[in-house]
Amino acid sequence: MPGAHVTSTEAIESFRTHLINYLAKTRPVLEDACDEVVRTRVWLQQDRRIHWENQFRKRTRDLENANQALYSARLANLREPTMAEQNAVLRARRALTEAEEKLRKIKRWTIEFDHLAGPMVKQLEQMRTMLSNDMPKAVILLAQVLKTLDAYANVVPTNAAAATMPAGEAKAEGTNEPSGTGEAASA
Repeated sequence: MPGAHVTSTEAIESFRTHLINYLAKTRPVLEDACDEVVRTRVWLQQDRRIHWENQFRKRTRDLENANQALYSARLANLREPTMAEQNAVLRARRALTEAEEKLRKIKRWTIEFDHLAGPMVKQLEQMRTMLSNDMPKAVILLAQVLKTLDAYANVVPTNAAAATMPAGEAKAEGTNEPSGTGEAASA
């Protein structure tokens, strides 16, 4: 059976080294990307939602207070409501409308974020799993391949071993007779 002619394993070793470097560089980047998605989801679902719900409540109270001040001025019949009181109601109404709009957008973005980011996050998770599980196994396998190839390259074939031995040793190995004289064998 013909054997392979292994002259160098440098390409495999170089690939293994580059793979290790690649893993060292990509894992942190991938972790950061996954973490950023989680932070954004939390920011939308908790931070921004809670902020605008609180703003909605506060601005509702502000509008109620401005309306109450305007109503009190009208009831007093002592004077007409001032422009400042009327403007305060308008400002409070606009602020409340803004808070309602922001809250609607936050709710919509939360739903859209999961729909849009979900498939990409799934791909990131698959890649993270591959980099964490499969690639380290590949590095180990490449190391084993290198050992096997180095061992194979250092093995001398039996035909070549016989050709490089001196003629007397090759003949002695080829026969089953003990070396020496017949008298020594009978004694």
